[in-house]
Order: sequence, then structure tokens, then C-alpha cells
Amino acid sequence: MTFKLRKLSHGLGAEVCDIDVTAPMSESAFGEIHRAFLDYGVLLFRNQNITREQHLAFSRRFGELDRHDAFPSDRHPTIPELMLVTNEPQPDGTPSVSRYTGRRWHTDMSHTLEPSLGSLLRCWKIPGVGGDTLFANTAMAYDALSPGMQKLIAHLHGIHFSGGRKLDSTAADQAHVAEQKKISPPVAHPVVRVHPETGRKAIYLGEKVKRFDGMTEDESKPLIEYLNCHSTKPEFVYRHQWRENDIVMWDNRCTLHMALGDFDQNERRHMERTTVVGTPSGYVVASA
Repeated sequence: MTFKLRKLSHGLGAEVCDIDVTAPMSESAFGEIHRAFLDYGVLLFRNQNITREQHLAFSRRFGELDRHDAFPSDRHPTIPELMLVTNEPQPDGTPSVSRYTGRRWHTDMSHTLEPSLGSLLRCWKIPGVGGDTLFANTAMAYDALSPGMQKLIAHLHGIHFSGGRKLDSTAADQAHVAEQKKISPPVAHPVVRVHPETGRKAIYLGEKVKRFDGMTEDESKPLIEYLNCHSTKPEFVYRHQWRENDIVMWDNRCTLHMALGDFDQNERRHMERTTVVGTPSGYVVASA
């Protein structure tokens, strides 16, 4: 089976056209999708009006699913493999703790010792305008660095912190921040990460990183800001405008992403994410 692919941008991304992810799929056909995933970094599947169970089943084709123990407050109440990214209020009327999730450049689960291989985000509800998501190709960004800069960052480790998302000053929000810090101590990962399947090098940073191991925040800040700004230049970025029943999958090993809050917060934006577990990486930093 050969799938039609439509490129989404110069930097990364492709739409897999005319596909039903719930239909029987041979290993050969799935292999083509997996190859496209490695080639393009971001895959879009439109018009996937599927159940949660079907979302889980398709996601499991790519590997073991995370139960989101690092985000217990963000999980679906009965399906831990589903992480909710929503501004829908909780049953007791309090604001959702995930209403601001993803509003900075990051790669999923980088604050853990098993950072994600990939994520599959399904769109249930979207506002009338806005609420897009940006994706950046950090392998392409690494290739565009000068040889001198590549040499400079070759052996650095960035310390990834949890609990840094934007939240309000409510008691529930502050309790959520404290919970995140307790569950997930800071973890250091190589700044230059080698993709385990393609062998390509990519910049592995984002805005969860505040300093390099062995350096102060003041010393680290200029280089971290430069690398993050470089990685998210327009030529490396794809902006996705969501439609209901979209599934977007991205490779967390060589991309960054950021959700935009450019929409009326009184309108509903509800997404559900599965997260494919990646290979072990990094080490806990005791005195971060």
C-alpha cells in the first residue's frame, strides 16, 4: 500500500492523505507511515472521528504508551494513557490545571529519564479562531549551526525542569506546581542528541532548560537563548491550524512544539494526547 503524502512546510511535516487509522493495516503499510514519521518529524491525519480506544490502539503501533505518572493531575480520570490538554472546567467547576499546557517551546517528557519518542494529539474541540500549535525541526536547526558552534555544544548537558508552565495564583494551581516539583526532580540530557533511528543529530533544549550542568544560570542563559531562538526560526517551523478530528503526531527526539493562546479563553479547546515512551536518557541532577 502506498500512501499519498502532502508536505506541510519547508521545514517539516506531512499530511497522510485519505487514510482511516482504524482500518486494518498490514505491517508493510504501517512501515510506510513509520518511515514518513522519521522523514518528516510531524504527521497529520485529518478527519479521524475515532473513539478513545481507537486512538490508543493506533498509538500503540508506535510503541509502549506512557501512563503519565509525571502528570497525575492532567490524566484522563479513568484512562491514564490519555493526557488531557483542555480549558474545560473540572467537574467541581474549578479551572482545568492543563488549560495553559504547552505554551512554551518544549519537547514532551524531557524532564524525565525516559523522554518521549513521540506524541499523538487528537483534537476534539477548537475555538472559532486561533489555538494553533507551532512545531520546529531541531535536526535541521543543528545542521545549520556553524562547525564551531557544533563543537562548542557537543558535550554540554541541559538541565530540564518540570513545573514551569504558566498558571494562575489559585490554591489548586500552586498545589499543582508543588506536585510537579516533587514528582519530577531536574534531569540533565545531552544538548546534542543523536536520534536512535535515523542517526541525525538534533538540538535538545527548549524552555524547560534553565542552565547547563556545571554552569550557573547567568553563564548558561545567553547560549540557551541563542540556541532556542535559532531552533525556532521561521525556516524551521510549521504552524498547524487545527480542525476537529485532526490527529497530529510528532517526533519528540528532533522537534520542539508550542501551543498558542491566541484565542478567546471563553471558547473551548479540548485535546487528548497519547505519549509513546522513548529510550532512557540523562541523569537526575541532585543539586539543581
